[in-house]
Amino acid sequence: MADAKVIPFDDDRSRGGAQRTPRRRSAPRLTGDPAPVSEVKALPGRQDGREDAEPRVERPEPMEEAAPPARGGGWDRRVAGGLAFLRRRLTGEYEVDDFGYDEELTDKVLMSLLRPFYEKYFRVEVKGVENIPADGGALIVANHSGTLPLDGLMMQVAVHDNHPQGRHLRLLAADLVFMLPVINELARKAGHTLACVEDAERLLERGELVGVMPEGFKGIGKPFSERYKLQRFGRGGFVSTALRTGSPIVPCSIVGAEEIYPMIGNARTLARVLGFPYFPITPTFPWLGPLGAVPLPTKWTIQFGEPIPTDGYPPEAAEDPMLMFNLTDQVREQIQHSLYKLLVQRRSVFF
Repeated sequence: MADAKVIPFDDDRSRGGAQRTPRRRSAPRLTGDPAPVSEVKALPGRQDGREDAEPRVERPEPMEEAAPPARGGGWDRRVAGGLAFLRRRLTGEYEVDDFGYDEELTDKVLMSLLRPFYEKYFRVEVKGVENIPADGGALIVANHSGTLPLDGLMMQVAVHDNHPQGRHLRLLAADLVFMLPVINELARKAGHTLACVEDAERLLERGELVGVMPEGFKGIGKPFSERYKLQRFGRGGFVSTALRTGSPIVPCSIVGAEEIYPMIGNARTLARVLGFPYFPITPTFPWLGPLGAVPLPTKWTIQFGEPIPTDGYPPEAAEDPMLMFNLTDQVREQIQHSLYKLLVQRRSVFF
């Protein structure tokens, strides 16, 4: 209830100094209630000293009613935006770059589908996002795990939703991703491209954020007993790409993805028949059928480390195998150290 506004009373003292009989005070009134005539102060009458027979009453101003808030304004804007989005999709009035990346579809649809998993299911905590440059090209190098590549998708949402400039992460994906129906189109629309030096250099030269997971299938398909132990980082191709473009390398450590599908076995024969690099066997898959494909709701942490600059090296440094080996090892060691540190700080796999 709003505080009552008390109308002040007169002290009822005569001009000659004699006191009148004090009047009984009444309870305070709310602003806007009509004042009783007995408590209304008479305004000055004629100038001859006599009061008017009927004193003029100073009545309070009526309260102005606040205009009712507009209802449905937010929904109206959402509906209008959704209809405009559908119209552009149907008429083809949207932009797609030469890699097939559809920024509008990614922001309005794909990110919206991934965000509930990111916020509610895996409850991802992000650290060190300030280490990602505000503009210009940069190469984010992360560990890879989890049997299915959900870690890359969560990293993509983490960069977009937490970076002050809302930057987009363009992931480099394996050949298998672009051989699968439906997945191929969705990956292209989300900004993923083939993990090759040419595409990575083009994106970095255009000032894009590029994400790469050098462990590849060796990391994502390793057994649960080797969790959080980094596999070999390939031949250092990502380092040569960063050196050629002068882009900084941002190490990224992801904790929580290893436990979503604990891989306790690998059906290699079935994997060869299907053309997969591995066929995982987990405590729930394939024993529970489609239900066994549901990931466990682990608690994730994604930490971006301090960037490693590469613009200080000469152009011919990209051809120096010893330098590439040293930089590759430096990035790998930094990610591994951060993984161990995050694991020590973690209270539980699920909380």
